[in-house]
This record gives sequence, structure tokens and C-alpha cells, in this order.
Amino acid sequence: MNREQQMAASILQHVGGKENITRIAHCMTRVRVSLRDPGKVNMDALKQIEGVMGVIEDETLQIVVGPGVVNKVAAALCELTGLELGEVIEDGMEDIAEQTKAKVKARQQTPLRRLLRKIGSIFIPLIPGLVASGIINGIANFAKNAGVDPQTTWLQLLLLIGGGIFASLGVLVGYNTAKEFGGTPVLGAIAGILVFNPALADIKLFGEALTPGRGGLFAVLLAAWLMAVVEKRVRSFVPNAVDIIVTPLITVLIVCLFTLIAVQPLAGWLSLAITSGLKAVLDIGGVVAGAVLAGTFLPLVMVGLHHGLTPIHMELIQKLGSTPLLPVLAMAGAGQVGAAMAVYVKTKNKRLRNIIKGALPVGFLGIGEPLLYGVTLPLGRPFVTACLGAAVGGAFQAVMKTAALGIGVSGLSLIPLIADGKYVIYFIGLIISYTFGFLFTYWFGFKEEMAAHI
Repeated sequence: MNREQQMAASILQHVGGKENITRIAHCMTRVRVSLRDPGKVNMDALKQIEGVMGVIEDETLQIVVGPGVVNKVAAALCELTGLELGEVIEDGMEDIAEQTKAKVKARQQTPLRRLLRKIGSIFIPLIPGLVASGIINGIANFAKNAGVDPQTTWLQLLLLIGGGIFASLGVLVGYNTAKEFGGTPVLGAIAGILVFNPALADIKLFGEALTPGRGGLFAVLLAAWLMAVVEKRVRSFVPNAVDIIVTPLITVLIVCLFTLIAVQPLAGWLSLAITSGLKAVLDIGGVVAGAVLAGTFLPLVMVGLHHGLTPIHMELIQKLGSTPLLPVLAMAGAGQVGAAMAVYVKTKNKRLRNIIKGALPVGFLGIGEPLLYGVTLPLGRPFVTACLGAAVGGAFQAVMKTAALGIGVSGLSLIPLIADGKYVIYFIGLIISYTFGFLFTYWFGFKEEMAAHI
């Protein structure tokens, strides 16, 4: 039995056994387990499993094990339980879990928080593709900036491969949106196709030519959500015998026409307001804006709401050609790396040092959750000093007006995606955040007695 299989077996034991699991899924760093009875979980024992960096109680139990490892642990759990990844068991025993979820929602969630979680669920499955495509685009743009002829075959191929997901992103987002809100996914995909269809430019409505891509992903999100809502309403009165024909027909006609008349203009205004507003905040706010945005980003990551910013990044890229927000927010992870290094230098706790040693490499690459849930957040004060270190780096990035051509990565991995050749400036910002995260934590952010709680 290898390490990941041992972790899976221990996790299974401390979550109440395979009979208590109804679904297994994972994101980049967390194994997400849906449970029949969350009361059967031994949280203290779960946190002490070798390799587990943190545990988050939410609608699903989220066990932080880190990138790469998460795929293997989730696969091992599937083998032990007999479940397929993402498969849901429905056997009439879900009432306990549903009651617990209702309590969690009532206690922890606001409508805004639920909305951001929904948006996160829409974009999380797309992250591997966005990361791969973004890095490929970054390499291609780096080559162009270095003087390589854009007509070179290998460079054209890189740009084609790297741009593929971005060209079809509306379709993927529409598909996931309809699925997330309980509709037929392909109807959501139709919404994405409609919004970005180049043929719109050849059509006049009320005397004005339609604009392909107006409202961007905001229009897709709204239209695909409407697809799910309208589909459910139509299905409630359509006879079963003709449901498969009539329901999608009525849904697509109604929602597509309404999208062109109302959703796209509304989403276009929303997109312009958000992108122009953020650019103005960074341009005018400068040091203060960068510090506040970077310094407050870790709390968003802590509760998993940072994925809700993905459509904003994508709109900034669509409107401005790059997102000036991402390099600023990336400093949050860098501040945390600096804080973790300070703890490593000061502590004598062997377990804590091992956690930091395992989590630092991916932390440098921009995946900060292992450090967040395994080190800074459990210790308390280092979480605050990490935010302060991030604020200094964020202020620098805002003043220097660095921006990114793609999303999905952070830390050192973001360097190839930095716009206008400002690679060194972005790297200096990382060093600043590492340094101040380290200094703040070393000076007043950590005492050895804190390690007893890990």
C-alpha cells in the first residue's frame, strides 16, 4: 500500500466509513467528500493524518492534501468505496445530510456567498484547461517579445493550441452554468454559442446591429442560468409524451430572444462598469488600492470564494487585453510563502517543519492552500502577517501597473503570462512579498507555543 492509499484508508476510517460517503470529488488541492451523517467525522484524528494539511467543514467535507496528491488520494478513495469520481449515491438515507447542509447554510452562508460558490463550481472544472492554455500562450508571447517571427509555424501552432479554450470558453461556461443550476447542460452551451456567435454582426434588431460577445461571460452566465430556470418552468406543464421535443424548443426560443433583447445589453453595462471601475481603482488608488486588494485576498481564499473572481479576470482580459488585478492578488500567496519560511526558521516542531517543507515548493508556484490550511491559518497570527506582507507586494504591483495575459496560475508560474514584458518587475514584487511576509512573521507573527496547536 503506497502513501496515497494509506492516506485514503485513514481518511475513510475517520469520516465514518464507506457507508457514510455519498459522493467523492476533488479540486486542485482538496478532496471533497459528501457525507450522510457529518456527525460521524472524527475531525481531530482527520487533521492528524500524515499528509493532510487542513480540513474545511462546509456543505462538503474538504480535506486539503495538495496538488498532484489530491488526484491519487481521491482515486484511492474511489477504489475503497466502489464509487466513481463525482458519482452520487441516492438510497433514501440523505435526510440527515440534507438537514445538516441546511443548518450549515443557515449558519454560514449569505445569498452573496452562495452565489460566489456557484460561480466557483462553474469555473473550477475549467481550471486545468485554463492553466495549460495560459502557460502555452505565455510561452508563445514570450517568444514573440523575444523577436521570433509570428509567422513561424511552431509559434502559430502554440498560439492555436493555447487560444483554443479561450475561443470556446463561453460554450464551456454555459454548459457548466446550466448544469450547476439544475438545467440541461447542452442548453447552457447554446447560450454560450449565441452570445459569442460572429453571425450576430450581420443581424439588425430594432434598427441596430447586434454585437458578438457583448456582455462577455456575464451574459453567458445570466443566459445559461435563465435556460435552467425557464426549462424547469416549461417542464412543469408540458405533457411527458412530448417533453423531450417541446421543452427544449420553447426554452431555447424564449431565452435566446430574451438574451439578445435584454440580457446582452444588461450584461454589457455590467461588464463595462466592473472592468472600468476596477481599472480606475487601481489607476487612481495606486498604493492603497493594491495594498488593500492583496492584503484582503487570503480571507477570500480561506472560504473558497476566490473562484468567484474568475469571470471578472476574463472580462478584463477581453476588454483590456490583460488583467491588472491578478498580479496584485497573486501577492497574497507570496506573502504566505514568506510567513511560512519565517515559521520554518523559528520553530523546533518537527511536524510543523515537515508540513512547511512539503507545502513550500507548490507555494512558490502559486498554489497556496496547503500553506494556508496547514500552516498560517491554524497558527493564527502568521495568517495576519502573511496578509501584511502581501499588502506591501500588492502596493508595488499596482504602482508598477503589471498585468497578466491569462489566468489559472499564480506565484512564479505567472511570470510567462505577464503583459508588456514586465517579467522582472512582477518577480521583484514577489520578492517584496516574500521578504515582508517573512519579516513581519519573524518579528512579531510567531511564537513557539503556537506550534502546540498544529
